[in-house]
Amino acid sequence: MTDFSATELLAPAGGRSQLEAAVRFGADAVYLAADKFGMRQRAENFTLDDIPSAVAFAHGAGAKVYVTVNTLMSQADIAALPPYLEALGASGADALIVSDLGAFSLARRYAPHMELHVSTQASVMNAEAARTWYDLGASRVVVAREMSMEDIAELRAQAPRELEIEAFVHGAMCMAYSGRCMLSAAMTGRSGNKGFCAQPCRWSYVLVEEKRPGAYYPIEEDVRGTYVMNAHDLCMIEHLDDLARAGVNSFKIEGRNKRAFYVATVVHAYRAVMDGAGPASVMSDLHAISHRPYGTGFFYGKPSQRQERDGYDKDYLHAATVTACQQVGEGAWRIQTTCHNRFCEGDELEILTPRKPIAAARVQGLTWLAKSQEGDVYPQPVPVANRTMETYAFESRIAMQPGDLLRIRIQQTAEEAVQA
Repeated sequence: MTDFSATELLAPAGGRSQLEAAVRFGADAVYLAADKFGMRQRAENFTLDDIPSAVAFAHGAGAKVYVTVNTLMSQADIAALPPYLEALGASGADALIVSDLGAFSLARRYAPHMELHVSTQASVMNAEAARTWYDLGASRVVVAREMSMEDIAELRAQAPRELEIEAFVHGAMCMAYSGRCMLSAAMTGRSGNKGFCAQPCRWSYVLVEEKRPGAYYPIEEDVRGTYVMNAHDLCMIEHLDDLARAGVNSFKIEGRNKRAFYVATVVHAYRAVMDGAGPASVMSDLHAISHRPYGTGFFYGKPSQRQERDGYDKDYLHAATVTACQQVGEGAWRIQTTCHNRFCEGDELEILTPRKPIAAARVQGLTWLAKSQEGDVYPQPVPVANRTMETYAFESRIAMQPGDLLRIRIQQTAEEAVQA
């Protein structure tokens, strides 16, 4: 069994709730963005003033924080960087993730105490490039997603031993080379290289002959056209041993546009395997969340695509988040939750809790904790929890912790079963 004790699990934090989920469910480090110069501008992100608080929270839980400054930089961007980098340097964050050489140079000058990680946007694919970045001051390179397992092992063998290697292990795959795509800017005016990708690679396409405007020809035998650039999602949960043997120091999860439920689920699964669980024991968890069909990217050859359709698969919904747990008798607890998706009296909810296998609890005595305008609470027994972000309570034979996530299998509520 591979020892992953020295391997970092790095999780995305697109906002405060995702940050808290990543840290609570076992991430060793998180990467996030402030309000500029990050490749996921549609994420919630953090204001520059929020970064010190986010760093303090992560550090208090023993996790590191890396801030992305990894867009391609124009001259105007470069001119705005010095005070921005100084503020990040004073925030207490552990590292900056940078792709632009000019931004890298300025980061050394204006945030001299921070580690510098070279983003996958820089397309580091060989040991000579890795060595050059190391000589310039980088402590880590995020290798290009186009590298095979053998390529990474060769880079590790020839690069300086002190230089850390980070690789993506899970999440959405960009069809463009190391994410350097011009489609979004050309088709929508939103530059993917500035963090505003509209994901046109996920759209359906048909063929049009220039002399016959309005006459559409399917590229394949499907009236909806074909999704010729629609890549499978990456999932390396079954191959972490190979990545460790190849010399990868940090396993990176993609997903700063994802919600806390997604982050918690993926981190929980990878943490379990890194702590010794078998990959088969957590694969159902990775199918529970919203995802495209899984593949292994370029690690073992040509990546797979889903050309017949776009869309996501998922088996579960995030039903509720536990906010309190009180013992009310021998082997009985009253669970208080915030509702996210509909669940009913008698439903079986699965419990996602840090560093523990998934357990299931039956909803009994479902109660809506209604509040008056004055803030007084009026408990009302109800057959269904269906008010998003309202507080509901029920009794359970399993104790839970505040922050645990409750999920429900799609189309499997007790109410629907009766109607069927």
